[in-house]
Amino acid sequence: MDLGIKGKRALVCASSKGLGLGCAEALAEAGVDLVMNGRGAEALEASADAIRSAYSVDVKTVAADIVSEDGRATVLEAAGGVDILVTNAGGPPPGLWSDWVRDDFIAALDANMLTPIALMTALMPGMIDRGWGRVVNITSQSVKAPIPQLGLSNAARTGLTGYVAGTARQVAQHGVIVNNILPGIHATDRADMLDGGVSKAQGISIEEARSNRQATIPARRYGTRAEFGQTCAFLCSEHAGFIVGQNILIDGGGTNATI
Repeated sequence: MDLGIKGKRALVCASSKGLGLGCAEALAEAGVDLVMNGRGAEALEASADAIRSAYSVDVKTVAADIVSEDGRATVLEAAGGVDILVTNAGGPPPGLWSDWVRDDFIAALDANMLTPIALMTALMPGMIDRGWGRVVNITSQSVKAPIPQLGLSNAARTGLTGYVAGTARQVAQHGVIVNNILPGIHATDRADMLDGGVSKAQGISIEEARSNRQATIPARRYGTRAEFGQTCAFLCSEHAGFIVGQNILIDGGGTNATI
């Protein structure tokens, strides 16, 4: 399918690896020029070089922490006016409700709610002026069905979801379409970290922890960055103009809900 976005320009946050990289790859396949961001310069440059070689699109890299004010300013200056924004940041650590203090919640809000909002606030006015734009926020299946040990993530990402619900409906009339993708468990470093935590807590191997988690997913496997990225690219396409303020689950059926 021709997504109709060849020649557009996208900022994809935290895209040196994992789900962000999957989104960058799929957008590049559709002919979109990229501004890729990540904290680690070496991994970021390696991923950018691979995309340039595979898809012959223009790729600019900005090694910076998108959550910090200075890092975000550096990324926005390099990005300039983009047509597409994909927000993404690593999730806060798991734990128990009794583990967390105010500073833990502030850090989670900064990373998973306030940073995406700041990026949208900075970039959507230009999209509105041009009469076209796409924003995809990578959140989590936990905003549909909270995960007990991920209370920090549950709280921050649900706050972002509420913000998007109203904002998306204000900017759609200007051709700016905002949606969220809610990943379940995917084969990424985040999955390795969570499985490692279960392995340590239960005294089992990481392989056993992974197998036990896969058994709880109707698809009986983890998702891949490629299939996640293709969904993101579609939501950034010309064909997604009537999909407004939605939360798209990509979780292998793991969220047990009718709607």
